[in-house]
Amino acid sequence: MKVFPEDLLYSHEHIWIRIDGDLATIGITDYAQENMGEVVSIELPEVDSDVEQDEPFGTIESSAKGVVELISPVSGEVISVNEDIGDDIGIINSDPHDTGWLIVVGMRDLDELDDLLDAKGYHDFIAQEAESE
Repeated sequence: MKVFPEDLLYSHEHIWIRIDGDLATIGITDYAQENMGEVVSIELPEVDSDVEQDEPFGTIESSAKGVVELISPVSGEVISVNEDIGDDIGIINSDPHDTGWLIVVGMRDLDELDDLLDAKGYHDFIAQEAESE
């Protein structure tokens, strides 16, 4: 059974978020990368662009799933993009919860965090999703 880091919040779209004040570091979950297979390319927003909660902020292409939209768990301004991914896209597969982060967003509305799941909630969500397949 998968263990999900307790210090993260999770979306129903398999995105994780690490909160530091009003900054949100965002990436895809280990569960998502495992189901996608090998990540072959990714498109991320530019620094200083805006992202909106429940709207796509980029795409990720993988060997198993093709191109999938990345759905933002929060709204705000992109203040950093993980440049290391451009040099080594494999870190999304090998270390999705740490060095494989995607973007950092300056959040506009901390109340949006109420829509996200904690580690146990995400675990339960995945279990329900697996049962319905």
